This record gives sequence, structure tokens and C-alpha cells, in this order.
Amino acid sequence: MAAMFRKFLNQTFGRHHHPKETEARLRLQKELFQFNKCSNHGFPYKPTALAYDSKLKLLAIGTRSGAVRIYGTPGVEFTAQHGNDISVTELYFLPEQARLVTLCSDNTLHLWEVNTADGKSSLEEVNVFNQFASEGSKLKTISTSCLTANGDQLLMGTEGGNIHILDIKTFDLQEHIIYQDVVMQNVPDDFKVNPGAVETIAQHPSDNNKFLIGYNRGLIVLWDNQDSNSDQTYNATQQLESVSWHMDGKQFMSSHADGSYIIWSTDDSTKPKEQATTPYGPFPCKVINKIQWKTAKADPVIIFSGGMPRASYGDRHTVSVMQGNDHVVFDFTSKVIDYLVLTEADEQTDDHEPADYDTPHTLVVLAEEELVLIDLETSKWPTFRQPYLSSLHSSAITTAQHVTNIPDSLWEKLVDAGKSQNNGFSARDWPIGGGNNLAEASATKDLLITGHEDGTLRFWDASATGMPLLYKLSTSTIFVGEFGGADQSVNDGDEEWPPFRKVGTFDPYSDDPKLGIQKISLCPLSETLVVAGTAGQVIVTQMERDDRDVEVKCVAVNVVSDRDNFVWKGHEAIPVKDGEVKFEAGFQPSVVMQLYPPAACTALTVHSEWQILSAGTGHGLALFDYLQKREVLTKCTLNPNDLTGTGESAMSRHKSFKKSLRESFRRIRRRRSHGGHDNKKAKKEEQKPAESPKKETPSGETKAPAAEASAETPATAEGETITPTEETPKKEETTPTPTTPTQEAGTRTIERQVEARPVDDSMASMVRTLYFSDTFLLNPTTHTPTLWAGTNAGMIYVYAITVPANDKRESEEVSCQLAKEIHLKHHAPVLSISVIDKNACPLPEPLEVQHERAKAPEMSGNHQLVICSEEQFKIFALPSLKAVGKEKVTANEGSKIRKIGFCSFRSKSDETYNETDIACLNNQGELAIYTIPGLRRQLKSECMKKEDITGIGSCLFTKSGQGFYLISSSEYQRFSLSPSAVTESVCHIELKEGMRPPPPEPEPEPEAVPVPEPEQPAQPEAETEAAAPTTEETPLQAEETQTPAQEKN
Repeated sequence: MAAMFRKFLNQTFGRHHHPKETEARLRLQKELFQFNKCSNHGFPYKPTALAYDSKLKLLAIGTRSGAVRIYGTPGVEFTAQHGNDISVTELYFLPEQARLVTLCSDNTLHLWEVNTADGKSSLEEVNVFNQFASEGSKLKTISTSCLTANGDQLLMGTEGGNIHILDIKTFDLQEHIIYQDVVMQNVPDDFKVNPGAVETIAQHPSDNNKFLIGYNRGLIVLWDNQDSNSDQTYNATQQLESVSWHMDGKQFMSSHADGSYIIWSTDDSTKPKEQATTPYGPFPCKVINKIQWKTAKADPVIIFSGGMPRASYGDRHTVSVMQGNDHVVFDFTSKVIDYLVLTEADEQTDDHEPADYDTPHTLVVLAEEELVLIDLETSKWPTFRQPYLSSLHSSAITTAQHVTNIPDSLWEKLVDAGKSQNNGFSARDWPIGGGNNLAEASATKDLLITGHEDGTLRFWDASATGMPLLYKLSTSTIFVGEFGGADQSVNDGDEEWPPFRKVGTFDPYSDDPKLGIQKISLCPLSETLVVAGTAGQVIVTQMERDDRDVEVKCVAVNVVSDRDNFVWKGHEAIPVKDGEVKFEAGFQPSVVMQLYPPAACTALTVHSEWQILSAGTGHGLALFDYLQKREVLTKCTLNPNDLTGTGESAMSRHKSFKKSLRESFRRIRRRRSHGGHDNKKAKKEEQKPAESPKKETPSGETKAPAAEASAETPATAEGETITPTEETPKKEETTPTPTTPTQEAGTRTIERQVEARPVDDSMASMVRTLYFSDTFLLNPTTHTPTLWAGTNAGMIYVYAITVPANDKRESEEVSCQLAKEIHLKHHAPVLSISVIDKNACPLPEPLEVQHERAKAPEMSGNHQLVICSEEQFKIFALPSLKAVGKEKVTANEGSKIRKIGFCSFRSKSDETYNETDIACLNNQGELAIYTIPGLRRQLKSECMKKEDITGIGSCLFTKSGQGFYLISSSEYQRFSLSPSAVTESVCHIELKEGMRPPPPEPEPEPEAVPVPEPEQPAQPEAETEAAAPTTEETPLQAEETQTPAQEKN
């Protein structure tokens, strides 16, 4: 009877209903938890436009997704986003106003301002011009634009050949239009053909009323806007791409589609001043997209993009710089979007006399995958080391780890090792220095370590918003092979023509995909870094200050040694170099554990105090003593009955297609044959709910009696392995579906069915997580070192480890034996395993207690095991492994957990209070926080779209309640789940008084002339009373409107 009543309550009110939080807890939640997207790190995805304010020293980048980013001195960053799904095509800074005009792909113009509120500046959209977009005329599609020097007008050339003028103050069109027909009236008869769209507009350097109009088919007109007349007409026989004025205003240069440029004199339009020059001719060359002509005390500087010989170097992305005898072709590995030349003349303030020369000092090149700044003042024109906008994806990112609170000694070694790698950079300060960084320095030094496809690791300073590169480690130097040879061939002698020089860090090519980094584990206290790769290589490195010659020992470890019939058909391992190899200062290898089969490592854990590590693959796991450089244990997780034993599985490269199809058809037939039978059986079960054999456990989980007995009363016979299991009930699909407590009257939300996964899944053997802990495994009074391994099939293997005492550690061997096994009920992949003490605190990391970075854990007993699978959280008591708590995420919400992190949350108002909770990300892109051990959800927030597979797969949590995920292949988004741990840009831009024009005053509305009301005939008394409430309605509404404001005050 009691079971029936309990079942009725579950169906009516929901099985997983937690009691409501108290008011005190709700107040504390606001202090502890809050989701915020903070700042972006890396390089914007698919940039499309570039602009620079030479007075305020601000750089702006627009992207294909409609994002606008402004950068100044390190720490000064502003981000905004266009509302519609449009891309930015052009950007223009209004000089010294901290205002920006964007031209978008939908033919709209937007005005942005950096405004300050509460001492913090932000980028805001203040106006939109969409007249051309609403008209939808192709002839009014803007093809090019030019902002006047004073920033008052924007000249907009169109596909139809006309030029419209936008008044920046009113952000509306002026009546004056420069029609193509009017321009062509004064053109000689020989040139009176349709010149095409307006290709370029360039204002005269000294006469603001004159500017060059360049048309697509080669016609160039010097137009006097004041007199509405064309002064001169120049005709080039080749298609026009761009023009550039000389500083004196007496000559200009044009670039063309055939790879040539021409110098013209403004006084003589009959012929060019100098004949067309094709720098990389005489064979056909590609288009010169843009050209710049700058003066200097020495020789003038000519800079242009493109122009390469079409046949031999047509696939190169280049920017050429020529000055006198100096000539360099800067070669980029991605498409050049735009470039700018920063000059001293442009940066001079108005109170200085006009400069005699442009004096270019920096070339800013925006490529599709990186930003590169080149120092034009220093000989050989070196590049700048970037404090932000780094190319995180120089090689594709394959994994990442965040490490907080790095010791000062390790930080200094990393910085010093990084400096020795950066000898070729410019010694000048970063030239983009606008704005003021108001953010306080971080209390801790944090690292974000990214692993890459080419076998490199990059160490980024994640303490602030800029995230500059500190140090780079390449693992390819350990192995046999000619890795990196392609990069060296680019810099062969200066005798080749054109004189190429490879610049930038983006390198989309990998010498060997087997070098790819899969897992990273850094212990900052022991300065030990362990890296696991794609070909089963596990590299143990140690930080060293000096260069050393090291002989790297390679220890082969066979994970499938007990499977005689196993045949590996995948890639081979990478051989390690024999003999001594010289390694530069930084992390240097000491030993390599090579797993066989050489499959990609899927899990890694390191205990630097015990000096052991464990690595897992799709075939099993290995325990390794990296002090004695010997294998301790291997465990094959393959199912003996599975095809994997012969290599015919998803693990191998040559799975039988015929067998795969046969298995698929069998599964389909099985589902069809069981479908009708199960439905009939379900109807019968619904009619007889009292006959269900289920019974409720203390943790709220329904189990079959046999399953409950096996899971909660494990065998304890001497010498027998304790194997608590959770078997799937045979009739689970017929269980009545309960409702959630949030349902409305008359409706019932159905708990989603969690189907048991097939045990013979080809990926079931994959090791998903590994975890070391010192806890109570065998009895409640003695704690012992343990290793926990969770697989894709919901299997958890628990090992007891014997570690010799410190004085005997080098002589005696580490031993390990299997102690227990746990079988999760639905075979869900195990994502995380952790042990908490009786204070609900996870056990500290190795060496943290010795270095006084963490409190010693409570070791008097009452430890609990927290297992996080894709479908649920479950807590077991140790050592009995009795389930004491559960939260079914998939069953309740229909989502699956993808990422797990144990985070410490500190109160925003009371720094003495903090608690550790579980942060998780599910496959719907939602973030959630659950308490431990109560497993009560504290926060749920949407972070990313469920279609963003890259973002979900790359997400990682930090210990302080922050996180990172890739919003593109080149950029991380930082987010925070704690209001006390928010890292974002706090900056300010100071403007001179009166730089921004006052906003236009609204036109006064015409005064209403009172109209005398006609005399109304007298109304009956009843009608007058009925109309009375209408006359009092307005004052009453005004009073009600003021009430909330008065209460707020």
C-alpha cells in the first residue's frame, strides 16, 4: 500500500522535486552565482574592414558577422554588434571624436560612439542611414566611400556612377549629388564612354574642395566640388583599382588590374608623368588591389598589395614595400584583407606646423587569419610582438587547459624562456596606444595552455583581457622527422625574386597529424608538464632555465598485451630520436611513454607528489611511474566478444562496410519487431500500476530489487573484487512516466525515457576520465592512494595503489591492483570522477597542502564519491559505495552533459564565504550549477546555441568559476558564473573639449492655435455626472505612473 501511495505521489508531483530554497539561500545565490559573457580573446573571425584614428591612436576591425571591435593600448577594447545578419564592408573613424561610421553589406550606414557612463566607456550605436537599402536600387549600391579630412561629410560612390554626400552631423543626405552625366560633360569626346561604377575617391591633401574620382574602366577625374567642374581628366587603358596622392598634391599614383602602377601629374592629363611600371613583370601579373605613396627624409615609400606574377606566385598573399634599394615582399599565409600605413604627419596635433614629410613608421596588415604590424623605422623592417589580437589558431587548437595561481618562480621562467624565442621582433613599443586602461591588476597569475595540431603548446597570459603569448613549446623536436622544414625554405637568401619574407604566425599546415596534442596536464608547483598526443605518445617534461643536451628515454607500453588476436590497422607511432638532443630553456622532456596501439589519448591524469601518471585511449589505460621510468599497470577495456579484438571496429581505419550495414539492418528489424509488442505490454502495465516490481531507494532512484541489492550491498568476501553494479530493469520502458512539479493544471510533462546503451558499442571501451585520490577505498579507517578510471560505457575501474615512502621512492617499485568496479545503470559515458570530504570540499591538488595553497582535507572518514556521467550526477558513500544522492539531468530535461568543472564560488559581499559546486555545460548550450552533495540546481543560463558543436566541445571551466569556449576557430569567449570573478575590459577614452559637434536641435513643434469651442447646448444632469470620471482620468494615470519612481527613491 505504501509503495502504491509513493508511486501516486511521484506521478502527480514529480520524482525529482527538491524543496524550495529558503529566503536566505536565495539571497546568497545572488551573491554567488551570475552568468556574464566577459571578453573575447584571440583574433576576430573573418575580418572584412580596417580603420585607424591617428589622433586618438585607436584601431577598428569589422567582421563578416557584423561585429565591430576597437582596440587601443593593451587593456582598451570595445565590442559592438550590428543587429541584423550583415557584414561590415568599410569603416571610417571621425577624427578625434571616438566615433565610427560603418558601411554594411545591406547598403546601410551606422554611426557608433564611445560613450562613458558610471566611469566606464562602451561602444554604442547612435544613428542609422538606410535610405539606399530601403529603395533597393542596384544603381544606388555603394561601391566605395571617402570621408573628408574634417570628418563632416562622407562621399559615397555608387555602382551607377553617381556620388552622394552624407552629412555626418545630421546623418542624412545632402541635396547636392555629383551625377556621372555632369562629370562626363567636361570629359574629352574620346573618353565619352560609360566609365562604369565609382571605384575609388581620394580627397586632395591640401585643397578640401577637390578630389579624385576613379571609375572602374580606368577613367580618373580631378573634380572641383565647389565649382562643380572637372579640372583634369586622366585615362588609363587598364581597369582601375586604387589611387594615392603624393603629399605635395601635385602628383598621384594609380594601380591597375594588370599588376602595374602609373604616376600622373595633376597639371598634365595628356599622358602619365611616368610610364606604367609592373614591378614583377614582364609576364602577366595579378591585380594590385591597393597602393600607398608616402614621403620620407630618405627615399619615398611605395606600398602595395598583390601584383604577383600570375603563373608562378599567383597563390601568394603579399604586401610589397619599396624604398630606394630596399625591397621586401611580405608573404602571408592567409588572404590580405586591407592594410594601413601609420605616419608621423597624420599623428601630429593641430598646434604643430605642417610636416614636410609623411614619415611612415608602421605598416598594419589585416589578413584573414591574423593581424601583423611591421616596423618601418627599424632596419630590415621587423614585426611587432603583439600584446593582443594574437592568432590563437596559428595551428588548429585541439585541446586546452587553464591553470590558475601560477607561482612567481615558474612565471618568471616562462617569461624568460619566451623572450629568448622572440629575438627577431621590433624593440619599439606597441604603436597603437589610445585610451586608458582602468582595470585593476589581477590578484593571481593565470595561464591558458593551448595544444595544437602541429604538436606545439602555447602558453597565454590569461590574467587580463589581452592574453598575450608568453612561451611556445614544440614537441616535434623529440621525434624523428623533418618537421618545420617548410618554414625554413621561405627565408632562403635575398637573391630570389620577388624578395619574399614570410611574416605572421598563422600556419594552416601540419607536418604530421600524429604530432597533434590531445591532453595537457601542468602541475605548477612541481613545474612538471605532461602532454599526450594523437599517436599514443605521452611526454613528461620539466621546466629548466638553461639549454641542455638530454637523452630522452622511450618506454613502450602495450595496453592490449592480453589480446593475442588483436590487429592494429591504424597509424604507426612516431619514433623518438636516439642519443642526446639539445633542448632550449623551458620545458624539456625527460621520458616518453609510448602506448600501443598508438591511438589518440583520450584521458590523462598526473599526481606530481607520487610522481605517477595514467593515460587512457580507446583500448584501455596504463599507469606509469615517471620517476623510475617504468610501467606499473595496463588494463585493456575492450570487450572480449567485440570485433575490436581483431581490429575490425571504429578504432581501426578499415572497418568492414558490409558488416556495418548488416549490423544496422539488424538493429532496425529488432526495433520494428519489438515496437508493437512493447506498446501492447505498456498498455497492460498502465492498467495495473500496483503490480510494478519497482521500489524506491533513498536517493530517489527506482530500481529492480536485484539491482538494488547488488548496488547497495556489495560483496565483501575476503579476496573478492567488490563489483557494485546497476543492471538495467528488463521492463524499464513500461514504467509509468512521472510529471515534473512545474506542470500546469490539466497538463502533464513527461519524463524523458533514458534508454540503456548497447554494451557492445564499438566506442564503449574508450577511457573518458582518470582521477587520482587518497581516500577510503577498502575500509572506513584507512585511506590509500587510488586510481579511478571511467569509460564510455559507464564502467568505472577502481585501483588501489601502493606508493613507497619518500626515502625509498627511487629504489622500491610502485604497485597497483584492481579493487572495485562500478557499472552505471544506463552505460552512460563517465565524464568526471571526484572525491569530496565530509565538508563537501574536493580533495586538494597534489602539493597544494605542502605549499599552503589549500587546507588539509578532512581525513577522519565520511568521504563521498561524485560521479558525473553524460546523463546524471550520482554520489556514493565511501568505502561502501552506497548511493546517497542522484540528479537525473537527461531524464528530467532531455539534455546530455558535455563538460564538467568543480568551481569555487566566493560571495561578492562577504569574501570569507565560499563554496565548491559543480558547473556543467549540456548539449543544448546551457550552463548550470549544482551544489554538492545536495545536487540542487542553483543557476541555469543559455550560453551558446545547441548547433555550436565547436563551442560546446571546446568549453573548459576554471577553478574560480570562469570559463572559455571557442566562438570560432580563432577566438575564445570568456564567461563568468560568479559575480566576484569577472575579467573584462574596463577602459576610458578622453576627448578634447568641443571635439564632438553638439547634437542637432530638434525642430520646434508649431504652437497649437487655440480653436474656440462652439457652445454646447445644456445637457441633462445625468449625462454630466456620467462624463465626470472621464475628466479625472488623466491626473489619476499620472499619479499611478509616478508611484514606482517615488517608491524607488
